Amino acid sequence: MKTQQRLNRVIETGKTSCGRIVSALVALLFTASVAASSSLTEADMVITGADIWTADADMPRAAALAVRGEHILAVGSEKRIAAYIGDRTRVIDANGATVLPGFIDSHVHFLIGGMGLSSVQLRSAQTPEEFRQRIGEFASAQPKGQWILNGEWDHENWGGELPSRQWIDAVTPDHPVFVMRLDGHMALANSLALEMAGVKRDTPAVTGGEIVRDEQGRPTGVLKDNAMNLVQAVIPEPDEAQLDAALQAASKHVASFGITSVHDMGDWQSMRSLRTYQRAHKKGELKTRIYAVEPLQTWRKVADYVAEHGRGDHWLKVGGVKGFMDGSLGSHTAAFYQPYTDTPDDRGFFINSPAQMQSWIRSANQAGLQLMVHAIGDRAIGSLLDIYAAIQSEQGPADRRWRIEHAQHIHPDDLERFASLNVIASMQPYHAIDDGRWAERVIGSKRARTTYAFNDLLQEKARLAFGSDWFVAPVSPIMGIYAALTRRTLDGQHLDGWVPEQKISLEHALSAYTIDAAYASAEEDIKGSLTPGKLADITVLDKNLFRIAPQDMDEVKVRHTIVGGVSVYPQRD
Repeated sequence: MKTQQRLNRVIETGKTSCGRIVSALVALLFTASVAASSSLTEADMVITGADIWTADADMPRAAALAVRGEHILAVGSEKRIAAYIGDRTRVIDANGATVLPGFIDSHVHFLIGGMGLSSVQLRSAQTPEEFRQRIGEFASAQPKGQWILNGEWDHENWGGELPSRQWIDAVTPDHPVFVMRLDGHMALANSLALEMAGVKRDTPAVTGGEIVRDEQGRPTGVLKDNAMNLVQAVIPEPDEAQLDAALQAASKHVASFGITSVHDMGDWQSMRSLRTYQRAHKKGELKTRIYAVEPLQTWRKVADYVAEHGRGDHWLKVGGVKGFMDGSLGSHTAAFYQPYTDTPDDRGFFINSPAQMQSWIRSANQAGLQLMVHAIGDRAIGSLLDIYAAIQSEQGPADRRWRIEHAQHIHPDDLERFASLNVIASMQPYHAIDDGRWAERVIGSKRARTTYAFNDLLQEKARLAFGSDWFVAPVSPIMGIYAALTRRTLDGQHLDGWVPEQKISLEHALSAYTIDAAYASAEEDIKGSLTPGKLADITVLDKNLFRIAPQDMDEVKVRHTIVGGVSVYPQRD
């Protein structure tokens, strides 16, 4: 009876796409078939002794669950689930710890993150001297001519002074260098890299970017946003073996943090990431479920691909496109209505003009693609909401799952528009405790009130989907949850939380990493909750999240990560 009632509810909503109805029917039929033969069903895996947070409103909490094949078989009490244990059942005792739906990271740069794991590590460099030393030591161990990439430096660690090519030229005479700031919107090139790219004193200014110059007009080596393309154009492309290795490294890394699915924001080499994922999928080597998102300006190619090949399956999904309105706060390239407080003549800028973005978004939407657009400054966010509103007015209501990526610095007047336009706020909580160290210095305390406005958005009934932005930030969802609950900045300040009124509850944070993240990719009918019939993507922690203080949340570790009923961390033979 309960299965029939759930089936009726799915059909009666009238708001679910055909593909999602099919997924829901499959899950419900699976549940019905199991119920009909439950006395004969032996689980492949049972998790017992747990405090299970299911993300399923019909059964929010449970003590045990059973898995058969790729799917959740049953969820309930210890006594009920014990009936599914047979001679071949693997039993995991959670020892009272929390068990969750597998974490979904709604915003990563997957292959770049994988490649970065073996690159020079600059994120924690605290001084210009340490920055230079790490690059020099790394370069000395690389073959002559090898590019030094990634890095992820943060100039705020040493007071905000931008690095220059002179810092590193002497330690990299034989290696072109192009190392990114941790936000990916600014990079430092050494003189050799600038020479190879032809970037000189007389190189013209770049629309939607900046070549930072010294007082004599010479490039310092720092390039922002679209100006980075000048050097990126001469960097050799990684070969298939390097890309495949990066995928495996990335999958292993995210599994150790309990992540079972990612929304990959691509690498701006159209379809390169997708081809890498397809190679692994064909060999049965995917260990992470991937939503492969392509650049917005390639929307026609993506639409043609979907028309010919479909949107994929529960391992590899396509059909999303990502664009950029502006840059980042740390690079002073986020677009604001009012100037930055530390640079009164600077309001940031649009990477692409609103007119161009509206044209691309309108076309991609008409082609049935999902829109995910980066907007950080309040002007960028407001302009994007205007575009979404105009297209909704033109084309009528629909279940589009439009997203704003980051949505960091929202003008107060725009908070209610997320819910009214059904726009998902795809946000990264770790950025709040990172940027919170210095953000008020560059935007002032008033604008900070609605920076990373998690609670305000929830109060307006908007939907949040959380992620990391890895490589830009650590990939750990636990650290993201800690950030959302405490807002304690990384410098040890703000012990009560930076803008504490924007803290949210544990349940809201978990939802944003599970069922609402699944909603953000239109996959909530197959993943995101521990519901019978859904995919058996499960995260087992080493502590009970509901019995520890929020400030201790960052000490929680992942014991097991299970994707489709198979342990991927720790990996089993």
